[in-house]
Amino acid sequence: MHAASVRASRAISAEGREAAPRGAVRVPRRPAVPQPRPTDRFAELLLAVLSGQRPVHAMLRHTAGRAYDELARLAERGPLRTHGTRPVVRDIGYFVPREGAIEAFARIGAGDRLRAMAFRLERGRDLRWRCTAVELGGPRPHRADDR
Repeated sequence: MHAASVRASRAISAEGREAAPRGAVRVPRRPAVPQPRPTDRFAELLLAVLSGQRPVHAMLRHTAGRAYDELARLAERGPLRTHGTRPVVRDIGYFVPREGAIEAFARIGAGDRLRAMAFRLERGRDLRWRCTAVELGGPRPHRADDR
């Protein structure tokens, strides 16, 4: 008798799907919220640091290798600080040289001024993306430790 009552409680709809039991409340499915790409997220984080909106140490857990030192050196000069118009990321492009690595560029705009920013992201064993290099438009200065 128990098996018969279980079968009776599982009504099948005309489409062949199992219908919700009587009295059950159907919760509508929410559309999936698209997650930002790591390039978008890092471009915004780097811009916040280089424009003085966030301190450099906010990037400690988001960088690896020499990237933190490069970022600290760049931020010291405040290259993206502006008076008036707040800088924004206008465009992002990227290249995937291998699985787990992304080389990206961003166009940073503040008013009618446009700057270029390049950065490299690598995914660690913990599956988190970290910035491993960052540059702003123009030639890189020579450093003694690059020899």
